[in-house]
Amino acid sequence: MDKIRIQGGVALKGTVTISGAKNAALPIMAAALLADGPSTIINLPALRDIQTHKRLLAHLGASFKEGSPAEVMIDPTGLKGFEAPYDLVKTMRASVLVLGPLVARLGKARVSLPGGCAIGARPINLHLKALEQMGARIELKHGYVEARARRLTGAEIVFDLTTVTGTENILMAAVLAKGKTVIANAAREPEVVDLAKCLRAMGARIEGAGTDLITIQGVPALNPVLYRVMPDRIEAGTYLAAAGITGGTVTLADYDGSCLEAQLNKLREAGLEFSQTKAGLTAHGPRKIQSVSLTTRPYPGFPTDMQAQFMTLMCLGQGTSIIQETIFENRFMHVSELKRMGADIQVSGHQAVIKGVPRLTGAPVMATDLRASASLVLAGLKAEGTTEISRVYHLDRGYETLEKKLSALGARIERIKEAG
Repeated sequence: MDKIRIQGGVALKGTVTISGAKNAALPIMAAALLADGPSTIINLPALRDIQTHKRLLAHLGASFKEGSPAEVMIDPTGLKGFEAPYDLVKTMRASVLVLGPLVARLGKARVSLPGGCAIGARPINLHLKALEQMGARIELKHGYVEARARRLTGAEIVFDLTTVTGTENILMAAVLAKGKTVIANAAREPEVVDLAKCLRAMGARIEGAGTDLITIQGVPALNPVLYRVMPDRIEAGTYLAAAGITGGTVTLADYDGSCLEAQLNKLREAGLEFSQTKAGLTAHGPRKIQSVSLTTRPYPGFPTDMQAQFMTLMCLGQGTSIIQETIFENRFMHVSELKRMGADIQVSGHQAVIKGVPRLTGAPVMATDLRASASLVLAGLKAEGTTEISRVYHLDRGYETLEKKLSALGARIERIKEAG
């Protein structure tokens, strides 16, 4: 099992290219199942979740032709399977995104409950309620969702809670449904907009993506498409935070920061300065980090997926900051590991109080999830001495060659094989 070793204390300098967004690529790959021929998706990140999704689509009968490492042609003409088994779904909750396309295309789907979790931990129940409103018959059996419908029909969907994967699933289900579907309280995330753009390029009739009210007029069939996935805004934010915590200067090559407004606002409050040019978005880290409080919100608010990285930045702030996590439970698992490095953090429920400290010190730490992994890397970049992070397979789910990109910016970082 790999781990990452970091010798801290280097101010990052240079240019980094942001990879394609995993959270846009996964639904777009699922959307390829809806076409009447092979689609080519480009700017795919080389991540474990992408490989898992390919295995799932292949299990369903889709075939692949690899182009460059970031390009794949997905041919759904052999699509016959309708079951997403637990062995594939358990490692990646986004596997539930095949539910909508399968019901729309084949009239049936059998999908394991993601991660083996009970419905309600994340609002998969909202997906199912919406599909029932569109005429699907839903049953829960032996840890699986079973959905059937001769043809889905348009409906007025009102989500009780904003759900990104729910919006994406129903968006994909509705494009081939009979009649008009309206999704109220829809997720507004840029990744939802990217999916809608891809579906429109396939011939779907969609209006309102990027707002909380999306209207879809069903069509009889969709065409194959050549589509480029948007860059990853969370990866982008992580490198900006890395510039901030190390006091460095980092340019995101050819990157437009227009979808980072909430992140940029909070990073500016923390003391970072930004410039947008034709070359990309450049971040200049501050000499002293200012403490800033925030609350995570659905887009366009501050993203939960940047909460851990921002908390690490606040560990070195001049004062006290308060971070409220409103999206997911158990999103403070990185706190205990940051405290091992000298951070002063107190957690009560969904609130963390961070008192800035003069320095962090290197220590052996353990990653608990994807974004927690990134937060520990950021801490290691600044910490005095050596930081060793174990269980970094979490990183490989969301960051393409992170250690290589950071090394190119001057970081003293390496991936090593863990003994035993």
